[in-house]
Amino acid sequence: MTTAEFFWRAVIFISVALVPVLIWFLFDVILIVVGAILIAVLLRLVAEPFMRWGKLPQTVALILSGVFTIAVVAGAGYVFGSQIGAEFTDVMQRTNDAVTLLMKQLQGSQTGKLILQHIQGGSGFSLPGVLGNLFTVSVRFLEALVVTVIGGFYLAAQPGLYRSGLAKLFPRRLRKEANETLHDIGLALRLWLIADMIQMVLIGSLTTVAVWLIGLPSPLALGVIAGLAEFVPYVGPIVAAIPALLVATTQGVHSVLWTAVAYLLIHQIEGNLVAPLVQRQLIFIPPAVMLLAIVTVLFVFGDFFVIFAGPIAVIIFVAVNKLYVRDSLGEETVLPGEDSG
Repeated sequence: MTTAEFFWRAVIFISVALVPVLIWFLFDVILIVVGAILIAVLLRLVAEPFMRWGKLPQTVALILSGVFTIAVVAGAGYVFGSQIGAEFTDVMQRTNDAVTLLMKQLQGSQTGKLILQHIQGGSGFSLPGVLGNLFTVSVRFLEALVVTVIGGFYLAAQPGLYRSGLAKLFPRRLRKEANETLHDIGLALRLWLIADMIQMVLIGSLTTVAVWLIGLPSPLALGVIAGLAEFVPYVGPIVAAIPALLVATTQGVHSVLWTAVAYLLIHQIEGNLVAPLVQRQLIFIPPAVMLLAIVTVLFVFGDFFVIFAGPIAVIIFVAVNKLYVRDSLGEETVLPGEDSG
């Protein structure tokens, strides 16, 4: 081995070893970029009908897309805001009462006291307190949110410019492949976002109806929680069931049983009917890949960042299949959006 070969191998080894360190230190930036890409995908998705059926220029369509999206969110907030706000307050109060009652019951036995010691870790525990910490808005968060939204608008307006600019960072012989990979990732994120939004609306609606039929208070708030939780696959539905079960404990044992049955049935409908139909038409990410992404983000970067586990898994899945499985190994593989036939 010559000195030059040894030098370049050492450079490659050090570069690969530094990748996890760079990801760790730049993870906030990575999340902002992923968020901006999702916003850009959403804006272009809403703008498509204006361009396709309205024959409007892209710039006008994107402006209308942003206005329409803001109007929908603001309209929903105006129509349901006060009701949902009151119901969320009621849900948090009832969950706090349920947790307090559960803790009193656990303190009545030696086993329960051991469980409480592990849960509390020497400090008090309050579910509303945990939720309050989760939704605490900091100045840094608001700054990141503003940058993400503005970045999303820029990416939506000129996706080709930024895609080609990023591809130019690669050697000339790799630019075409890099451009294709970025296009495939963008298409996969678009399909994933459509699929996720469909499931969020369906599960949120089913949950609202189910808890209303059971007779639980604040059905709209519980439905919104279930729908939003669908953004995090597999883990979200489990987390969404916790406040519903805690609220049900204030209504009696029968309400708890019916709520557990309802959420289990909805989860089965999603897993065996809704998800397969949506994935067959749009995008399929192997469950193990998604779960590993969720667990990795959860344990390495914390609870809040788990909401980005889905899109990160999609990006890694497409990149590995395109660059390694197809281009490096020469194996046949179908990427999201491609015809499997």
